[in-house]
Amino acid sequence: MLSHLSNSQISLYSQCSLKYKFQYIDEIPRPFKPSGLALGSAVHSALSWLNKERMNGNNVSLEKLYRIFDADWYSQKVDTEIRFKDGENEMKLAVLGKELLGLYFPKPYKPVKAVEIPFVVPLSNPRTGQRLGIDLEGVIDLIEEDDTIIEFKTSAQTMDPRDVDNNLQLTIYSYAFETLTQRPPRLLKVVNFVKTRKPKMIVLETKRKKADYERLFFLASQVLKGIQQGIFFPRTGFWCKDCEYAENCRKWKGN
Repeated sequence: MLSHLSNSQISLYSQCSLKYKFQYIDEIPRPFKPSGLALGSAVHSALSWLNKERMNGNNVSLEKLYRIFDADWYSQKVDTEIRFKDGENEMKLAVLGKELLGLYFPKPYKPVKAVEIPFVVPLSNPRTGQRLGIDLEGVIDLIEEDDTIIEFKTSAQTMDPRDVDNNLQLTIYSYAFETLTQRPPRLLKVVNFVKTRKPKMIVLETKRKKADYERLFFLASQVLKGIQQGIFFPRTGFWCKDCEYAENCRKWKGN
């Protein structure tokens, strides 16, 4: 029985409900991990360590941050094969990860209030008060002392500001923060690490309104309805190229 919804669940069901079934209901082991996901996870873990150290008043060197990244990068391949794209290899991506961290490390930073903050909040319509009957769960990357929420993203291209304004994960973070604190976050920021030939880091800002929370409620309610009614079907797109369940999808016969 479904106990909660998260950004990952809502986003995956919306993108391809059959992959949602393979991953969350059938719990089919993934035969490999896409290289982009592995690199993003390792960079994210290293940033989490860095910001926890800074929050605790500890000065750390860039070299130490690189060593933490090396450990995180190694851990990505311990249990699962990493599937590299054409022209990629383990060494190239390890160098790229350190380049991305090197862009973030020297930038001025505000005092950090919390890092990797888990939340569980009821999901309700802010206009009517209607509850969905299931909790919303997640983890906020970072909250600065002035109540600015930070999300770290790695991507192949610079994120479009319009995509940031409509980003579901940021809406969920903002909703959870406001539900827990009874005040809106001051600002939502995406620190976008762009994996171009010359890597770059872009900071994008946005905010959310009650209308965004209401849209979140409607979206989650339809996703929940589809899951409970067993509605799962493939949806093709650019994401199919790196899908871990491509073989399962090809064998799918509507069951």
